[in-house]
Amino acid sequence: MADSAFREMLDNIPAPTFETTAFTTPPPLDEATVAIVTSAGLHRPDQDGFGHQGDQSYRILDAGDRNLKLGHWSPNFDRAGLTADLNVAYPADRLDELAADGTIGGVGAHHLAFMGAQDETMATIRMDTGPAAAQLLKEDGVDVVLLTPV
Repeated sequence: MADSAFREMLDNIPAPTFETTAFTTPPPLDEATVAIVTSAGLHRPDQDGFGHQGDQSYRILDAGDRNLKLGHWSPNFDRAGLTADLNVAYPADRLDELAADGTIGGVGAHHLAFMGAQDETMATIRMDTGPAAAQLLKEDGVDVVLLTPV
């Protein structure tokens, strides 16, 4: 599919409108705890993979996890960069470096992975798994989330 056709298709996908949005002002980055939320469909070898395109569940990844499997189902996802360097979609090494040099206050105990190939409804993420994931990060003391969409 040509890029222009793909862009035209995406322009016509309806997006939800929210009357109110949740936002809190985080502490300065050098005091903030940061976690990753990726849509690369990553999971540990001991976890179930993502079931199918449109799977709206998530996987909890411990901050030290690096032996991860790619579970993204979309044929449009270019895996080359991620295969060469996991930090392309899961920059955990970079966060550790930023914490070590004091740029950020710390790294959250957990990171989260969703699968990015979603249809336009995503009701489960909006109403169930998204809030549950946010609550888990909140309980971990995470102040800032680094979103890495793929």
